[in-house]
Amino acid sequence: MPFRFDDIGNRLKAFRLGSGLSADEIAAQIGISRAALYRYEKGEVAKIETLDRMATLLCVSVPTLLGVGVEYMASAVSFFERMRQIEETAEHIIVSSGPVSYLLTSHKYDDYLEKVLSESVPKGDDGGKPGLETVAELMNILKQRKEAYRRRQPSIVTVIAADELRRFLRNGMVGKVDMPARTRSKRRERSVEEMERVAKFMEDEPIGVQIGIVEDTLPRTSFQIFRQPDRLVLAVSPYRLGENPNIRVGVGMITSAPEAIELHEQTAENLWKRALKGRDAAEFTRKAIKRYAA
Repeated sequence: MPFRFDDIGNRLKAFRLGSGLSADEIAAQIGISRAALYRYEKGEVAKIETLDRMATLLCVSVPTLLGVGVEYMASAVSFFERMRQIEETAEHIIVSSGPVSYLLTSHKYDDYLEKVLSESVPKGDDGGKPGLETVAELMNILKQRKEAYRRRQPSIVTVIAADELRRFLRNGMVGKVDMPARTRSKRRERSVEEMERVAKFMEDEPIGVQIGIVEDTLPRTSFQIFRQPDRLVLAVSPYRLGENPNIRVGVGMITSAPEAIELHEQTAENLWKRALKGRDAAEFTRKAIKRYAA
């Protein structure tokens, strides 16, 4: 497969954002101007020696920057920035994740999500201020993703695990277990509002949105398959948004390897065949709301 220089630039930007280094710092350390760095991020061809210095500084391999094989990302910021980039040209998205698909959530969800992610940052060590700065950077990327989705409206098929749905309603949108009772009650109300929104999607079945519920226990890792005009892209994520989130630990993976795509497509297809859909899924969701959010 020939190299796509726009993708090389996208990967470079994603790893730069995840590194915590500024554009000025990176440019100075590899001996180029900030303007040159931005040109490389926009897809201008860089010399292999420059790419090698960039890769060393960003703690990745040159093959990863070039898109040879699998992209591995130990930073949630880098991973979600790559997701944003890929979604810019995606025509169809298959999602297997938590109780809600982020792109389908409300604007109000974002306000609570920022609180939840901040609550999940441990105090001390590398938490505190650096952790909160990461949350702010991540929220900026996530909001850009949502805005792009609403502008472009690619079709989405998403599968929700019933146990995830129940836990989301029972615990509410919280970043840690030991929350005050009053706060937890308010966060449960927010979870109910979001799941009511999901139930409405299921009931109305708007063009381009399909949501199913399965009783299977899904892996803690999530995956998404993006159909672009010229290829399929698979993203496998250990990062978790919403209730009891994880944005600190794990390695995300992005690939267009045919075998990986095929296996995940088969998994999604099998889950979708067994899933509750339409009014049945909406009824299941509303019953769960009555039972677990009381």
